[in-house]
Amino acid sequence: MFVVGVLNVTPDSFSDGGRFLDPGAAVDHALRLASEGADLIDVGGESTRPGAPEVPEEEELRRVIPVLSRLARARFPVPVSIDTSSAVVARAALDTGAALVNDVRGLADPALARVVAEAGTPVVLMHMRGTPRDMRERATYRDVVGEVRAELSAAMARAEGAGVQRERILLDPGIGFAKTAEQSMQVLARLSEFLSLGRPILVGPSRKSFIGAITGAPPDERLAGTLAAVTAAVLSGAAFVRVHDVAASRQAARVAAALRASGGFPVNA
Repeated sequence: MFVVGVLNVTPDSFSDGGRFLDPGAAVDHALRLASEGADLIDVGGESTRPGAPEVPEEEELRRVIPVLSRLARARFPVPVSIDTSSAVVARAALDTGAALVNDVRGLADPALARVVAEAGTPVVLMHMRGTPRDMRERATYRDVVGEVRAELSAAMARAEGAGVQRERILLDPGIGFAKTAEQSMQVLARLSEFLSLGRPILVGPSRKSFIGAITGAPPDERLAGTLAAVTAAVLSGAAFVRVHDVAASRQAARVAAALRASGGFPVNA
């Protein structure tokens, strides 16, 4: 069970936008997340909240590379991933010390697929339709779990066709991305159905809008709901959870993993 800490170096992310724009503040937060037990820190320079505009590559590079450079010089104790859909940003980040690429668009860009394949780096393929700007309009499904599963399978085939080794692929069903709150809940409730794809599953429920839809809580008051979602994800077979609140989420994930290992919560692949 692995916990991925979120580090957004953006002015407009839905939960913590603007807090870590300064590279020094970002590095301090990364160290804090690592001290709380993060196994990986995911650094992103482009907000992917619903409706967010695309960020020019030059600006994305300006945000993330100084942070990655400082972490590399500090011999940061855990691996760092780059959360990007840009081939240019991914290549620069990998050259600066990033160890993994997290792509919310599932390597839809052939150039990014080539960068990942050439680097031989692990990659997270997340499910999303369209872009953050228009994904809300694309949240139309007859069977959200079945269609997301099929589209993730197609993303895997696309990655392997570009030369990415299958054993280096992780899958993320994309809770909150091109999905309504109800659809996100269905994905989480039926998460074990994604295990048949044969790759580790990463889930990012942290502070998401489906928690707000259930509880009415604003993003900065969704820790309890996040922990419930983390527990459900791990009990259903998730190998990674991506969260803002590492210490509390790690504790919840460890208890859930122990319960799953006890055999009381069988996972049906």
